[in-house]
Amino acid sequence: MTSRQYESVTPHKVAFLGLGVMGYPMAGHLKRAGHSVTVYNRTAAKAGQWAGEFAGGAGSATAPTPRQAAHDADIVFACVGNDDDLRAVVLGGHGALAGMKSGAVFVDHTTASAVIARELHDVAKSRGLHFVDAPVSGGQAGAVNGALTVMCGGEPAVFERIRPVAMAFARACTLIGGPGAGQLAKMVNQICIAGLVQGLSEGVNFGLAAGLDMKLVQEVIGKGAAQSWQMDNRGATMVDDRFDFGFAVDWMRKDLGLCLDEARRNRAPLPVTALVDQFYADVQRMGGGRWDTSSLIRRLRDRAG
Repeated sequence: MTSRQYESVTPHKVAFLGLGVMGYPMAGHLKRAGHSVTVYNRTAAKAGQWAGEFAGGAGSATAPTPRQAAHDADIVFACVGNDDDLRAVVLGGHGALAGMKSGAVFVDHTTASAVIARELHDVAKSRGLHFVDAPVSGGQAGAVNGALTVMCGGEPAVFERIRPVAMAFARACTLIGGPGAGQLAKMVNQICIAGLVQGLSEGVNFGLAAGLDMKLVQEVIGKGAAQSWQMDNRGATMVDDRFDFGFAVDWMRKDLGLCLDEARRNRAPLPVTALVDQFYADVQRMGGGRWDTSSLIRRLRDRAG
């Protein structure tokens, strides 16, 4: 984890549920910002590893269940895989809501459906608790560097309570609207990325087929209207046929599935997104489920070959 400067905030007692490639460094930033952090992970060894790295191995830094991790916490953060994983750590006798004190806030960084965000907001409210859906953008590098973009849905007063704490791992934390709005904003983010990556893949593949020095071409057109984060950060590695970092195809397909499900509800046409989703399915069939999302170009290369 890279070093960074943290805003001066009042220390809080917090919990973090889910120590994957995103949650592990996010929880670490909270600890380094001065907060008291208790972590839970489905694989207990990962929680122990986190405690050894960030809490000097202190046993009190880990808990065997979400409920115990959430006990007496002011804010409970979570970053897990999908809707079902989220329900598993939030609901039930061992879930976080069962252990949270009155008035505490659950902040969900999972990329999940707007439906479950609204559902859990209502359940939390019925128990005298608060819920904020807060999916993130920036990938593993953003989590490690404490530079994530956080899109929130919830009540303004509750958001103002959690924003200074979340800034330990974020460069921006913004309230988009009411419950579910954060998840909907993340869907917009993924829809935009899908089309951009496919366009970049086609452009790079076209240029290579034409015999151009595509790193030089990208350096030139990257100073004009074609510039994008994807070109700046993935263009050169696409030329080099390297896909061993970044956000995995399997996770992108999960996210695009959420987008397409929501589009069926709100009747927003997503023709390009639906097509790119099928292209990612092709990449999965090629064995590239764990390749990063820029691997769309590999599909084009294989077809040309």
